[in-house]
Amino acid sequence: MASIRRTLSPYHDRQYQNGGGPYSPKLFSSPRHPSQLPEIAARVRGFLGYPPRKGQLGRRRAFICRCLLFFFLGFLLGLAPFNHHVNDGDDEDIRGRRDNFSFEIKPPLVNAHQKTTLNDVVSADEKSEALVDAVSLGLRFDLVPRKQLIVVTPTYGRPLQAYFLNRLGHVLRLVPPPLLWIVVETNPASMETAEILRKTGVMYRHLVCARNSTNVKDRGVHQRNTALEHIERHRLDGVVYFADDDNIYSLELFQSLREISRFGTWPIAMLAQSKNKAILEGPVCNGSRVIGWHTNEKSKRLRRFHVDMSGFAFNSTILWDPKRWRRPTSVPIRQLDIVKEGFQETTFIEQVVEDESQMEGIPPGCSRIMNWHLHLEAHHFVYPRGWLLQKNLDVVLPIK
Repeated sequence: MASIRRTLSPYHDRQYQNGGGPYSPKLFSSPRHPSQLPEIAARVRGFLGYPPRKGQLGRRRAFICRCLLFFFLGFLLGLAPFNHHVNDGDDEDIRGRRDNFSFEIKPPLVNAHQKTTLNDVVSADEKSEALVDAVSLGLRFDLVPRKQLIVVTPTYGRPLQAYFLNRLGHVLRLVPPPLLWIVVETNPASMETAEILRKTGVMYRHLVCARNSTNVKDRGVHQRNTALEHIERHRLDGVVYFADDDNIYSLELFQSLREISRFGTWPIAMLAQSKNKAILEGPVCNGSRVIGWHTNEKSKRLRRFHVDMSGFAFNSTILWDPKRWRRPTSVPIRQLDIVKEGFQETTFIEQVVEDESQMEGIPPGCSRIMNWHLHLEAHHFVYPRGWLLQKNLDVVLPIK
């Protein structure tokens, strides 16, 4: 049989056996080299303060003693104030908070400078206003929604109809919403008007007056009555304003309309029929109170209220909620076709208000002109159907 023999190293001067090294620790026990682990463990236990091992009972006693010591130290540290000095006032405050403790959720306090009177008495409304003014979030939120403006415009086919509707549509597009533009045409409705309304970008309703225009004394009266019937039937809530398409309006006017609560009026600059002078028609105001009227034509001095059709606006609920405004009758409010020209405005206003005490002059003092009635339309002017020329005109110019 083959035998395996361990060869001896040819180097006889080394003092370690095969597999060992001069720097290899002898941690494992052997008959010749005992292990050093017990000696290292004893030194660590002595460094940590453990008593020498004399059995299982001594080890358990040392563990219990250290647990009690750590518990006692933690209890003392929990009672320490950590440099917090409590005064007498703080002590009373703490007691008050403890007595007034409840589960009710209260809003946080806000440091605000409140305005006080001479007697240092501030009402609850002033306190709330001061708190709201003191907190600035950088963003503005309108908590009160804007009133809807209901703009009624009667129109009919004529040479400058497209120009007038486009001009008024661009003005209404700049007015902040909500705004509803009610455009009323005589029968039949034209596709050209509908196309203009679609391109304006304004919320609109295109209505048609069913009355025959040939038998009507004043076309605009019945067109406005058609819009009033629509507002009353659908109970539209807002401020109604009759805006003719040939007038000129400022944005300030539409912003002032939202301040009307019942009936508002303002002065209008008009170009006389002779077109050689401008006249002023409308209220004379002391603040927002109407105290008189501007008038320049002798034929209209018999009117009760001297105002133009585009010089007033009113709350739409007057049409369909008579109990709110304590109207003596529930007869529908409409413009009259049986009166003379120039008296349609005053007869209509007499159905809405009783006297000047129920009117509001805007702006305060009625000191600004916000719309103009110029009468610049040319009469007896022929225009092509649909505002388009079917055939182009070819012009040949001779070259000299």
